Amino acid sequence: MPGHTENTVVINAPLDLVWQVTNDLENWPTLFSEYASVEVLDRTGALTRFRLTMHPDENGQVWSWVSERETDREGRCVTARRVEPGPFEFMDIRWEYNEVPGGTSMRWIQDFAMKPTAPVDDAGMTQRINHNSRIQMDLIREKVEKRATEE
Repeated sequence: MPGHTENTVVINAPLDLVWQVTNDLENWPTLFSEYASVEVLDRTGALTRFRLTMHPDENGQVWSWVSERETDREGRCVTARRVEPGPFEFMDIRWEYNEVPGGTSMRWIQDFAMKPTAPVDDAGMTQRINHNSRIQMDLIREKVEKRATEE
């Protein structure tokens, strides 16, 4: 059975600010702790193709891949997928934004399957994604909330 994760954070900031900050791909290396660089390869309307490169992992391995991301501002969501899936058979991600009491809810839904040759299976990757999503969402929450108090 493929992997599936859902993680949500409430950010004490207006939806417009959360949307703006989290969809500014060029600034992801300062927003996320795991990304070393982002290279935008193509932008056509709401669709962006880009290369993400991570900082080296505990074994010194640097992971990099190309993804596509399509924003739907009216629908308050973003759909993304890995074009170069690497160790994944596929990786699809959906970001959902909603106004809630106390700010903006940001939800990440990830559906994926690992290749048989991957260093981890679907269950193992589910644990990794859930663990890391909480870390990254907390960082994003802190940074966006700080920015909200400065504006």
